[in-house]
Amino acid sequence: MTEPKSEGKGGVKTLGIRLPGELHAQFALVAQLDGLNLGDAVLRAVEFYVEAKRSEQDFAERAKAALEEIEREAAARRAAIEDLFGGTPEVAKEQDKAPGGARRRSGAES
Repeated sequence: MTEPKSEGKGGVKTLGIRLPGELHAQFALVAQLDGLNLGDAVLRAVEFYVEAKRSEQDFAERAKAALEEIEREAAARRAAIEDLFGGTPEVAKEQDKAPGGARRRSGAES
């Protein structure tokens, strides 16, 4: 039996789902026959679903496309923030910390 994973990326999340009454009754019976509570049975079902998707022929390609889209969106947001502050916030903070004031502040003498 798979034990719930309470540690790791993202911790534990709660999921509320709606099932048609007949499917719920069947699911509850199958879980009971397997000696599982409904929460553990749902966890097993989700793990099974994820593993089945991983083995699909085009899944890795679709995941790669999704990752590339995330990277494009992140780059656009990063550019917007850089435009807003005239450079990356990290660079601006590091320049402010530099000895001797590597960055000129408005109203400060050179």
